Amino acid sequence: MSVRKCIPWPDKRLRSRAADVSEITDEVRAVWADLIDTMEAMPGVGMGATQIGVMLRLAVVDASKELGKAILMANPEILHASVELREHDEASPNLPGVSAIIKRPRAVTVKYLNAQGIIDRRDFIGLEATSVQHQIDHLNGKMYFDHLSRVKREMLIKKAGKL
Repeated sequence: MSVRKCIPWPDKRLRSRAADVSEITDEVRAVWADLIDTMEAMPGVGMGATQIGVMLRLAVVDASKELGKAILMANPEILHASVELREHDEASPNLPGVSAIIKRPRAVTVKYLNAQGIIDRRDFIGLEATSVQHQIDHLNGKMYFDHLSRVKREMLIKKAGKL
């Protein structure tokens, strides 16, 4: 489809919860295709629809080595998260030029509506788990830096503003 422009922080849509998807339509499939194209152009390992200004609970995750393995999700919801944490340097094209080490559960079980419109469950581990949690945060109006202390968050946003 096409590479879409990521909306810049502090656009209020990045702080808004996206609307649930009731069914998988051609419009939903087109948004997923644009998310994949945009994610691969960054390059990245995931993308939420709110990042491109589409206020629907749609996300893609692809931490594979080869292209074409993206997991398409509508209404993703974490059912279970491991106690064990994993650190990863996270960033977002909505606030370019900066990143931060974030601790998240190493593994999660997620329920979502798949491309066939069927409720699916999947276990994500490692980088895929980090990415799916990051995307769900976006769909809930949360940014990765919200996991930082207030002081670190303010420093990160200030640094991004200077770039």
